[in-house]
Amino acid sequence: MKRSPAIEAAVRSFEDQIPFNKILGLRVDQVGPERVQVSFDKRPEHIGNFIRQTLHGGVISSVLDTTGGLIAFVRAAERLEGEPEELQRQTLARIGTIDLRVDYLEVAQGESFRAAGRIMRAGGRVAVTRMELYDVDTAALIAVGTGTYIIG
Repeated sequence: MKRSPAIEAAVRSFEDQIPFNKILGLRVDQVGPERVQVSFDKRPEHIGNFIRQTLHGGVISSVLDTTGGLIAFVRAAERLEGEPEELQRQTLARIGTIDLRVDYLEVAQGESFRAAGRIMRAGGRVAVTRMELYDVDTAALIAVGTGTYIIG
């Protein structure tokens, strides 16, 4: 499926222009209207418990929030397709997190991780998303999150 220019721009900025995403080492693996997937490898600066070498909870919540924000952006960009470019730019620039809930389920001791996000509900102004973080090697579900984002 061919991506719209707005979604292509989102993927490029997600990986190349957002400094925090670069710190996390996030890569966009999949972008679609119903689901996004990102991945990253553990880095020394991601460690929260140096004895067990586990991911810091802030890294986990940041990855989930970023994943939820990406799918909210995709949904908003789709809704705005065909609108004047300036309106698209202004609207998409205002996307932000309203609320985030994270449930930590397992200790994140792996080396590579994958996060997936999907839209639960999207209206004209607000999108609610569901995100999951997995250990790539063991397929263990590390954490789940629900995010609410302003999209309009």
